[in-house]
Amino acid sequence: MRKIVCFGEALIDFLAQPGIEPDAPRNFVQYAGGAPANVAVALARLGARSCFVGMIGRDMFGDFIVDSLQHAGVDTAFVVRTDQAKTALAFVALDAEGERSFSFYRPPSADLLFRAEHFQAQCFEGTATFHVCSNSLTESGIAEATLEGMRRARAAGALVSIDLNLRPMLWPADANPLPRLWQALHAADLVKLARNELEYLAAGFGGGEAGERAVVRQVLAGAARWLVVTDGAAPIRWFSRDAAGELEGFRVTAVDTTAAGDAFVAGLLFRMAERGIDAAQWPAFVADHEAIDDALRFAAAVGALAVTRHGAFAAMPSREQVRQLMAAQNVKES
Repeated sequence: MRKIVCFGEALIDFLAQPGIEPDAPRNFVQYAGGAPANVAVALARLGARSCFVGMIGRDMFGDFIVDSLQHAGVDTAFVVRTDQAKTALAFVALDAEGERSFSFYRPPSADLLFRAEHFQAQCFEGTATFHVCSNSLTESGIAEATLEGMRRARAAGALVSIDLNLRPMLWPADANPLPRLWQALHAADLVKLARNELEYLAAGFGGGEAGERAVVRQVLAGAARWLVVTDGAAPIRWFSRDAAGELEGFRVTAVDTTAAGDAFVAGLLFRMAERGIDAAQWPAFVADHEAIDDALRFAAAVGALAVTRHGAFAAMPSREQVRQLMAAQNVKES
C-alpha cells in the first residue's frame, strides 16, 4: 500500500471532565489532536502507511504530540519543530449527546509558521493521497504553503483530498474565508463536507436547496470528481460528475464526536488505498458505484466507532474493530 500524507495542524485538545462533586470545578484532560493529525493516526491504526507533515512547537505539548503520533505508528520524518511559537491548544466541552464546542488558543501558534520551503521532496514520493483541511488556510502564509503542497502532490501523481472541517472562530474577524476555501476546494480531487459546511457555502449562492445544488456544481467544476457530504447519524450523500447516491450509517451511542469526521475521512482514504487507488485509477473508481458504496460503508464504520470513545487520537479504531462492527450490523465488505 502506498503512503498517505496528511498536512496541517496538530494541537492539544483539553477535554472538559465534570468534577467528582456537583459543585467541584471541571477538570481538563490532555489529548493529542488536530484534524489532519487525527486522520494520520486513524490511518495508521487501520494499518496504512501514514505520514504527518506540519510544524509543531518545541515545547512539552509538542513533545506529547510527536510521541503520540509515533506511538500510533505515524511517520513523523517530515515534521518541523520550532522555537518561534508554541503548540496550539483547544479546550473542548461536550453536551449530553457528545456534541462538542471549542475554545481555541491558536494564533500565534507553531502550525501557522509552516511555509512551502519546509516541504521535503521525499514527502511526495510514492504518495497515493495528500490530505488537507481548511484550518491551514486561515492566514496567508500557511494558506500558500497548503496550496503549494496540493500542487506538488498532484505533480507527483498523488490524489489530493480535502475535508473542509471549517472552524470560523479560527479566522480573523475581518476575513472572508470563501475565496481561499474555494481555491482549495477547486484544487482537490476528493472533497468532503459536513452538512453545516455545505449550508455555509450554499449561503453564497442564495441558500436553500438551490444554493446547495450550486455548491455541488461548483465543486465538481474544479479538479474534483467526487464530493461526499456527511450529516452526523443521517445518511451519507455523494455526488460525482454524472451520478449521485446516499448510504445509511451505523447505529452507535455517541459519547464524543470530536474526531468523527476525521475518522470517516481516514476510513475512506484507507479503503481507497487498499484498492490501490491513486490519481491514475481515480476516474475508474469514481465510475464504479459498488466500489464507492464499499468505501463509504467502511468509512462510516470507522467514524461510528470513533464517536463511542473520548478523545481524538485515542478514539481511533483498529481494522479488526471496524470488521467486528460491520459484521455485528450485517454489513459485508466487498
